[in-house]
Amino acid sequence: MINLNDLPAVTSPLPWHAYEWGKLNNQLETGHLPHALLLCGGQYSGKSQLALSLSRLLLCAHAEGGLNCGRCHACELSAGGSHGDFRWVQPEEKSRIIKVDQIREVVRFSNMTSGFGARKVIVLAPADSMNVNAFNALLKSLEEPASGTYIILVCHRMATVPATIRSRCQILQLPVPNQNDCCRWLDETTENRQESERLLSMTEGRPLLAQYLFNTGGAEVFATRNFALQALLARKITVPQAVALWADEEMVVFLDEIATDLQRILSALSIEQLRSKQARIAFGLADEVVDLQRAVSAGANPNKQLLADAFLSKCCRKLGAGIIGDNVLMEKGEDAL
Repeated sequence: MINLNDLPAVTSPLPWHAYEWGKLNNQLETGHLPHALLLCGGQYSGKSQLALSLSRLLLCAHAEGGLNCGRCHACELSAGGSHGDFRWVQPEEKSRIIKVDQIREVVRFSNMTSGFGARKVIVLAPADSMNVNAFNALLKSLEEPASGTYIILVCHRMATVPATIRSRCQILQLPVPNQNDCCRWLDETTENRQESERLLSMTEGRPLLAQYLFNTGGAEVFATRNFALQALLARKITVPQAVALWADEEMVVFLDEIATDLQRILSALSIEQLRSKQARIAFGLADEVVDLQRAVSAGANPNKQLLADAFLSKCCRKLGAGIIGDNVLMEKGEDAL
């Protein structure tokens, strides 16, 4: 989640979004920036930073060089999180979803007259954490946008955003961050190219997650969890040992990391192996994780330990022997993991 109370004077997008940023600036300059924009891209790739950069540019009274000026009163207010024409809507504390009451407030705000300038800006992040009622409440504001009001939706699971919402937004699909750009950016934090490359490899090229792990010292714990499913299938750890690795993490973290682990296992299979019955089972398990992610995003609150135990036991039972389990064991070797 973004902390809006102590921003730098100027907010710029991340280096790997330079092309998309140029496109947005051109649309703004020519008067073609849509009033409803949907930014979609991978997790931890900087989508929210792009949305924040655009928001502050829209609110700035003296924008220059394609960025907010950082000196005007509007920039001072947005830097302190107190700009009256700006709403950043995200799940409230201890919640995983943007609730319908929050969207009703967005609708009310969108119909108000701006108090500081010609524009109002609303960001919904992550938009894919909204439930059906929240999406329905938002629909009218997208169909009949108030003059000078810009609504920016940020998501990483496009399929969970209803077609009725997508069709009323201009969709900007953000590419996978460029490895070289990510390394140069992460080097400013690690001051070590080898460490930057290691962290990016560990996080599947997700630069903001790599930075977070470096800053919190959590890289080694993450690495252990990152390959827990392979370790389980290779019979290096038991189901209770695997479940214990997520004891201090939220359900969404467990599901995200298991989804990544399953995709990594599937991507390592040969064409012939992908045609096997076990591979079809693995794809089915991956779909189950997606369904669980959607349910949790919609507000479901299953017992994490029971769910993790049941799902990992199922993976072990269905994949631990045969093509996939043996393939993992052969690749990792007896001393791996």
